[in-house]
Amino acid sequence: MTQRLPTLFIPHGGGPCFFMDPPAGAPHLWDKMADYLRSLAAEVGQRPKALLIISGHWETERPTLNVAPRPGLLYDYYGFPEHTYRLAYPAPGAPELAPRVQALLAGAGFPSDTDAERGLDHGVFVPMLLSYPDADIPILQLSLREDLDPAAHLAMGRALAPLRDEGVLIIGSGMSFHNLRTLRGPAGDEGSERFDAWLTDAVTNTDPAVRDARLTAWSQAPFARDAHPREEHLLPLMVAAGAAGADLGRRTYADHLGGKALSGFQFG
Repeated sequence: MTQRLPTLFIPHGGGPCFFMDPPAGAPHLWDKMADYLRSLAAEVGQRPKALLIISGHWETERPTLNVAPRPGLLYDYYGFPEHTYRLAYPAPGAPELAPRVQALLAGAGFPSDTDAERGLDHGVFVPMLLSYPDADIPILQLSLREDLDPAAHLAMGRALAPLRDEGVLIIGSGMSFHNLRTLRGPAGDEGSERFDAWLTDAVTNTDPAVRDARLTAWSQAPFARDAHPREEHLLPLMVAAGAAGADLGRRTYADHLGGKALSGFQFG
């Protein structure tokens, strides 16, 4: 019998960071994040029938599903070692799941589209190379709406919640801090610490209605725009939180990268 799966918000790092030499002077920069991503399958427990992944690297006017039966990869990063453009993740697509997802979205007032040509971006294949390295679980990628409306993405997540009882693992892939201009600032950065504390408090609030209200108003949080000058890497959290329903959130990953606080979360 299929048990209800959790929903996740995971960090996906920077480009192909886990598959290249770390920078000089920081030999363990990505180790903790990599270990966290490798632990996800065991933490989830049961093997999902499919993965529904929302990445911070795909935005469309309307929610769009990648329905390629065998999606290729988008090496949508620049200036990295040549071998990182030969990474392979030959997971099957899940086009048969798309009509169910579209029906759920439509029922909540979200018309959607499909795309059979686009590959999986690095917000999908890079973390999944660590979390599900056998590449044998079908993947359906869902885009963000380009308006980046947090309330809309929470509502999209709520619409998708029934999938959790159908063997589908919903994963939001982004970063809880994503300001590349300041990422390599000093350790103990007050702004990132305060935003991370606010975000963790919001996600772990024991009242889901309060949680959703606070996430909707995320831009009013302390140092919010310092952490996210543009919020595309935070919005996958909204989908995961919306799909959580009444399930409580907990922080499952906490680290510092370039002096900035980072977190990952699980609901259920």
